[in-house]
Amino acid sequence: MQGPNNPHEAMVKCIMHNCGRGYDATMMALEKGIVCGADVVMMQEPYEESEGYDISHQGYRLVRGGQTMTAIRRDTHLEFSEVEKGGDGDVQVFDIKYPSGRKMRLVNVYDQLRQEGGVRSQGRLAHTARWSEIMEPEKILVGGDWNAHSDRWDLSCPPKRDANFLENLMDEYDLINVMDGEETHPNTRNGETSGSLIDFVITKASMADRLETSTDLATALDHAIVCAQLRWDEGEGVKVSQNITGWDIDGLKWEEEKKNYEEAQKEWRDRSSKRLVLNEGSSGEELQREAEWIQRNFVNHLNW
Repeated sequence: MQGPNNPHEAMVKCIMHNCGRGYDATMMALEKGIVCGADVVMMQEPYEESEGYDISHQGYRLVRGGQTMTAIRRDTHLEFSEVEKGGDGDVQVFDIKYPSGRKMRLVNVYDQLRQEGGVRSQGRLAHTARWSEIMEPEKILVGGDWNAHSDRWDLSCPPKRDANFLENLMDEYDLINVMDGEETHPNTRNGETSGSLIDFVITKASMADRLETSTDLATALDHAIVCAQLRWDEGEGVKVSQNITGWDIDGLKWEEEKKNYEEAQKEWRDRSSKRLVLNEGSSGEELQREAEWIQRNFVNHLNW
């Protein structure tokens, strides 16, 4: 695989891995990042430092949350700024700035019931994050160990379990699963081997076609390493910011723009088709929620 990023390209490359709280697995993920030329390594359940056993890496700056840790490559051409959005360490949020001035957001998530005294509680700290604020940017990449099973992202899904939060999040903010369907969590129970897809990346439609993902099951643990790469031309961000001064909707109706106009109409129909149909029986809360969704998503749709 290629080494450090080409400075003439605007891209971000990241890998993601649940390290099972192990030192060796955490260091392996960091070394994998170096080999792949990853700008960032998103880890869930990283090694927990104890007396006499610290963790550091020459190639990465480590930013620890609770059950997440994000490693940022020291010589990356990108600027990373951590943004606090709740989640008590199980959700880490970073704003990224490219040399061109383009910005995007990266989110590292560990979604699991917390244990107290060996007993799992009913609460998941990731659900307490301020997701409406997290999802404000149009260009956002969210990756994590979701510990959720649904045929929405895993066609060979075992019985659906713990999926409501993530399904609702994807519906509310029109997020797309961009994985290739490969299992990321192989396991053996009662002598039978099976697998599931619980470690994956989601994003918004405007970024999905620029994102490439893959999985690597050759790890010492029962979680795959997930690789994700987002790429566009370095000059693209500058060109867009200089040329667009408003929404030229009439311009889309010109003959040469007819295809773009039709695609824009279709995309909005697809986006809005799953939303609640309002009527005279709708509650005030439903009306408010749908108004906020339309305002947020229609503006983003026009901007795109």
